Amino acid sequence: MYIDHDTPSTACFPVSTPSNETDGMAEAYARIISGVGEDLSRPGLLKTPKRAADAFRYLCSGYTQSLEKIVNGALFPSDNDEMVIVRDIELYSLCEHHLLPIIGKANVAYLPNGKVLGLSKLARIVDMFARRLQIQEQLTRQIAEAILHVTGARGVAVHIEAAHMCMVMRGVEKQHAMTTTSVMLGAFRDNPSTRQEFLQLIKG
Repeated sequence: MYIDHDTPSTACFPVSTPSNETDGMAEAYARIISGVGEDLSRPGLLKTPKRAADAFRYLCSGYTQSLEKIVNGALFPSDNDEMVIVRDIELYSLCEHHLLPIIGKANVAYLPNGKVLGLSKLARIVDMFARRLQIQEQLTRQIAEAILHVTGARGVAVHIEAAHMCMVMRGVEKQHAMTTTSVMLGAFRDNPSTRQEFLQLIKG
């Protein structure tokens, strides 16, 4: 799937204040577990609601992160104007429709425009948006626009391939189905040869 967007919007980078409702989340998990017919008093489940609440809060920790704090000034002057690519960034997210895992990898690239971003920051940006309730199409766009917003690059490309457990574990139960999305901004959108170079390079 190919999506293109020209103008990054800071509205794509919301930050929430974390709530202190872990106990309420644990109670909700307790009701869910009881609702499927389980016995919450058995040893294996005694602490499961609290553990599940903690895990869910971690998996959604992207809501409490900001782009500014993640980048943390790691933007450096550079004369390099060649493509920078970080391949095979593992990502784990949750489908906003079923709260089931999305497991995949992202390939990101940008064309520097006088500045380069610390390489680890690209992976951290992927993680920040992945750790929110998502659809893959939106996740791909958010990552691309965030990188463009931070770097002022001449172009940004993001390609994601992922498996959706809502298709694997339930529903159509297609075990090997993969979803591919890409967003091309700037030179990657306007120049077919630049886009093709990126797609060739990520094939490895």
